[in-house]
Amino acid sequence: MATGWAHDGAVQDQIDATVQDAVLRARSKLADGPSLSHCLECGEPIAEARRTAIPGVRLCVACQEAQDRRPENLSGYNRRGSKDSQLR
Repeated sequence: MATGWAHDGAVQDQIDATVQDAVLRARSKLADGPSLSHCLECGEPIAEARRTAIPGVRLCVACQEAQDRRPENLSGYNRRGSKDSQLR
């Protein structure tokens, strides 16, 4: 049930857009090409199993975990459908 000026299904549309944005963001971060044998950040060897499992890997597990925890890599939520987002 939509309220105000929103159409029926507006909330679901916003949820779908948020999920789609997250999927596109995740896909854009996937490495492409051959995996590196050594980590770009610390220089430690990257395990063969990791290189095989994730094509195009550039970081060791420890550096990847640290990168994933950085604030700029945390996603917020989609506010495209929010009136408040247009006011800021």
